[in-house]
Amino acid sequence: MALIHHTTLTPTKVELLASWLPTRPWYAGGTATPELTKAGGFRLDDPKGEVGIEFMVVTDTSGPTPVHYLTPLTYRGAPLPDAEHALIGTMEHGVLGKRWAYDGCHDPVLIAQLLALFEGHSEPQAQSLTDTPDHEITRSYGGDGPLSVATPTPTDTPEATELPIRPGTTLLHLNRVLRPGPLDLPEGAKGHVTGHWSLADGTLAKAVFAVLRTGPHGSREAE
Repeated sequence: MALIHHTTLTPTKVELLASWLPTRPWYAGGTATPELTKAGGFRLDDPKGEVGIEFMVVTDTSGPTPVHYLTPLTYRGAPLPDAEHALIGTMEHGVLGKRWAYDGCHDPVLIAQLLALFEGHSEPQAQSLTDTPDHEITRSYGGDGPLSVATPTPTDTPEATELPIRPGTTLLHLNRVLRPGPLDLPEGAKGHVTGHWSLADGTLAKAVFAVLRTGPHGSREAE
């Protein structure tokens, strides 16, 4: 169970993301600095209690229309080996001290717990409350056999991050740019996770955060 500390962070998570987001291929903003607000998301527990896991949604209002981004994050008390390319930045936590924040798509702990969520073996937790399940998060999995990946090797696309999962015909697809609306799943979907966040008017928006599917990318992995 992750213990949520209501304390100071220097810099804040949003400040780290404001510098990091424009470097991503799926960033949809212009040349102006992002104007970010934390809009929602959820957490997963690390069974060993060592790594913080958060699926944060931030909204950028620097452009003519708001853009909502899904940013899976992990927080560690020491650097993740061989993951300098995935480091978003470091923060000083008022209770835990120095923390290393990573793009969670490159962190094997986050990927393992996300796959466990698909299978129903991990329970989504409220973003800012300790030991409080988030029942608004929904999941499904209709594939064959357990899900696993030894070393995350994600690839960014203009709107998503994709990761091959064993067996090789399955692809994990995380939507980075979120659009509220019907929860449409792509052809070949084997499972999904939906999440929520708040819009500027206070209404709750929902979208598909992640999908397991078959497709051309997965087929190439099996060849």
